[in-house]
Amino acid sequence: MRLPIELRACLLILVLLMTSSVAAANMTQGAQIANAGNGHGAPPCASCHGVMGEGNAVAGFPRLVGLPPEYLQNQLTDFASGQRQNAMMTPIAKALSADEMASLAAYYTQLPVPTKVTPLASGTAGNTASSIGEQLANRGRWSDGVPACSSCHGQGGVGVGANFPALAGQSSLYLVNQLQAWRKGTRDAGPLGLMGGIAKKLSDAEVQAVADYFSEQTPATPGEKP
Repeated sequence: MRLPIELRACLLILVLLMTSSVAAANMTQGAQIANAGNGHGAPPCASCHGVMGEGNAVAGFPRLVGLPPEYLQNQLTDFASGQRQNAMMTPIAKALSADEMASLAAYYTQLPVPTKVTPLASGTAGNTASSIGEQLANRGRWSDGVPACSSCHGQGGVGVGANFPALAGQSSLYLVNQLQAWRKGTRDAGPLGLMGGIAKKLSDAEVQAVADYFSEQTPATPGEKP
């Protein structure tokens, strides 16, 4: 039996209101955990990642805003399962439920993305290192099977989808640490095992150069074209 159009409209409005209510509840929970912890093992995310999720470049804590919610949730899941290893994040992730992880991811996704890029702590990367970083980022080194970072992470490292996060404006120290983690196998190699193989083909100087390059690029809001 086909419902009258008026009843169908009422049901649609009810569903939309319920969805909106759930989303608001999730956002509230995410904000609570981000700024005050969850009260059972997870401290405030803001204590390391900043009040607005902007990260801490000097300490190597990554920026969380500007990253897709699916990516953030997947990383927390990997930390909890041990697929991605980190002495600080593993116990925190294990103290979060799947619902809390989703709420945190949703919360950080709606915060504004900073546009100001923090200069390198050293003040200069050097012309040669800068050139190497730019080349690897935008052209790669195909003779060794190293593709351009931008071919997956987007022009300027703005990020593409849930599997290729934004690199632009991230802490240089954080990016270096992740490339080293892929070298050591303490972080899942990602789609098709790409990052594990790529990281092992880069020298220490190249890892630093490409990390410095992306740390100086301007972040973009998710979905924004470079």
